[in-house]
Amino acid sequence: MIFILLLTVAARTDAQELFVFTEPASNMAAKSVGLRLNNYLMRDIHNKKNNYHLLPELMWGVSKSVMVHGEAFFSNRDNNFAAEGGSIYLKYRFLSKDEVHNHFRMAAFGRASYNIGGIHQMAIDFNGHNSGYEGGVVATQLINKVAISGSVSTAYVTDNRDQKFLYGDQNRTAINYTLSVGKLMLPKEYTSYDQTNVNLMLEFLGQSNTGTGARYLDIAPSVQFIIASRMRIDLGYRYPLVDELNRMAPKGYLFRLEYNFFNLY
Repeated sequence: MIFILLLTVAARTDAQELFVFTEPASNMAAKSVGLRLNNYLMRDIHNKKNNYHLLPELMWGVSKSVMVHGEAFFSNRDNNFAAEGGSIYLKYRFLSKDEVHNHFRMAAFGRASYNIGGIHQMAIDFNGHNSGYEGGVVATQLINKVAISGSVSTAYVTDNRDQKFLYGDQNRTAINYTLSVGKLMLPKEYTSYDQTNVNLMLEFLGQSNTGTGARYLDIAPSVQFIIASRMRIDLGYRYPLVDELNRMAPKGYLFRLEYNFFNLY
């Protein structure tokens, strides 16, 4: 019911198609390279320790339809700050319907992740926790200053090198689903590319294990600043609405810095 309400509200308002916790169907500019520094601070519900995850990321706009992300994983989860692995993310935009102040896009995406850290939860997370594979589709609608995006994907978890997935082979697969709504708040009118954009966002992030049927659904409000059309600062907080799946740190903060280089070749 809350998803229907959000869609109704968003369709009637005047967005920036850059989300904090999810990727939209649109790609970064062709022939561009982006650098990200993702910082996650998550509180462990068992030992009350603050887990810090640092995920540096390199992004490449191969063409208008294809982009690639490479990401490395560092964290202090196992009591010392260490490298734990990395991932490759590929997105292919296969549909684009553009009009003035309005467009609809769809893309297919895939991710392969490798991690050597300990496995502490049944929930599957390829962003610094698990090794495995994910594939899915995402659709994004932009209407004036509001962007609405949704995705669905299938995730399959493997062992983390010598760390076996302890929750049963029948529970290695999950369905991920997201819904994101973002609105451009400032500037009210564009006069220069150097103006700072301020975006507010609300995102829902869910997962259902296909073996047990257990699921989680998180809500994640955030604020985003785009400076001189090149630099991006994201601040977000994620916490559970439904939390049936075992997770060691379901709540936490995200702080991201990003810089983009355009027309490199």
